[in-house]
Amino acid sequence: MNLNIVNTFISELPADSDLENSRRQVTEAVFSYVNPKKTKDPKVIHVSQEMASELNISEEETNLDFFKSIFTGNKIYPKTKPFSMCYGGHQFGNWAGQLGDGRAINLFEVEHQNKNWKVQLKGAGETPFSRTADGLAVLRSSVREYLCSEAMFHLGVPTTRALSLSLSGDAVLRDVLYDGNQAFEKGAIVSRISPSFLRFGNYEIFTAREDVENLKKLVDYTIKHHFSHLGEPSKENYINFFKEVSASTLDMIIHWQRVGFVHGVMNTDNMSILGLTIDFGPYGWLEGFDFGWTPNTTDRQHKRYRYGNQPNMGLWNLYQLANALYPIIEEVEPLEAILNQYKVDFEQQSFTMMKSKLGLFTSDENDAVLIQHLEDTLQLTETDMTIFFRNLSSFSNEKSGFYLVEKAFYELEDFSDAIKMKWINWFEKYSERLQKETTSSKERKEKMDAVNPKYVLRNYMSQLAIDAADKGDYTLIDELFQLLKRPYAEQPENEKWFAKRPEWARNKVGCSMLSCSS
Repeated sequence: MNLNIVNTFISELPADSDLENSRRQVTEAVFSYVNPKKTKDPKVIHVSQEMASELNISEEETNLDFFKSIFTGNKIYPKTKPFSMCYGGHQFGNWAGQLGDGRAINLFEVEHQNKNWKVQLKGAGETPFSRTADGLAVLRSSVREYLCSEAMFHLGVPTTRALSLSLSGDAVLRDVLYDGNQAFEKGAIVSRISPSFLRFGNYEIFTAREDVENLKKLVDYTIKHHFSHLGEPSKENYINFFKEVSASTLDMIIHWQRVGFVHGVMNTDNMSILGLTIDFGPYGWLEGFDFGWTPNTTDRQHKRYRYGNQPNMGLWNLYQLANALYPIIEEVEPLEAILNQYKVDFEQQSFTMMKSKLGLFTSDENDAVLIQHLEDTLQLTETDMTIFFRNLSSFSNEKSGFYLVEKAFYELEDFSDAIKMKWINWFEKYSERLQKETTSSKERKEKMDAVNPKYVLRNYMSQLAIDAADKGDYTLIDELFQLLKRPYAEQPENEKWFAKRPEWARNKVGCSMLSCSS
């Protein structure tokens, strides 16, 4: 395994001078050097060969003990120095101070085919930022993160990636529901891959500490390596940098809304500076279409990060980033203009996205009303989002409409005559609108099927894979991994996964709501 190692991050940015791995406040540094914890009996249980090839690692090499040792933290790759990043963050709207990579350790940087990748282990032991935690991860959360990272990529959603999923061989104590019932679980480690793991919080921490010198160093590094097309760092380009971060953040969230993904914990320390989906914790896909749904038990009361509020939370987080960048810009107006543009762009992009899901490619003055009517009707009874939009692409006339999407309704007996009439009325309007389109039914179906996935990683599917893996059976992990590589394909052999959440999963732990527990 001969990797092309580069060290831009650790060679160009200020390091913590304290080399002791002790929990502490780390100041005037972007990162601290720290080695992963050696594990007792590691075992690699799945590898994304597609991601491995991106790093120039062959399939044969992924089967070697050397690969296992490196990607479970038991060996350090030659001429590399692992580290964890320092950052702060706003959590559920409140400034939380220093947070940092509490259970993530960056191994190294790899360049291959003109791409730069940061390689990181999640769950490989404590760091100076672990606070009161152990820096470890368990199998259930690791399966979810591993599968979701690659599933999101194949859905076309901007995301961090995953290379490998391994068991550590160690037992990890966790309280799944934060109710005082701790239990030992299987420890696991995910190897995560991204062009950058920098978050809004990396910049916020320096501004909070009035350390403008290191804030500027970090922004200059970010522009040099990730926004080089902007040119040399300057006040103008700091503004342009923020403008691009704002645009990519919105683009990511529009994709979330399109596929029905709810991140669950959109704190500023979980917002990528590159507009990538990062930190797959208590996430979920909408089962019933519901703007008010959140998968996070911690968010159950206030629902700050609910599906319908994700675009607003993206904007709120960008306000915090604007505040963090202000000391090197010192002008309010251009930052406000960018934030105001986000609101305008969201309305337009959300509208365009919904039209694409409905197969509307020309303009009509009543399109906004048609979409609003649909969203209101979808929420009258529990209606599976994925199945509804996927089956809608086969729509031919208003008479077949209701029966075409019948599979998406959870409780048909909930339907009153009034609700059924609202659906029939909507399908009549939709049929009239489609007659104004110039594309054929076949073309429309192809375009709709390209934006409305047939298969998504429903929580109950992950839980089935987790339950099997807990007993030493990893076949379902691979089955789902392969399924989700082609989420827009029909895959008739996998039709069993194109189904509503089973009733047994409605309130089961891990299948409905999840905690932030690892």
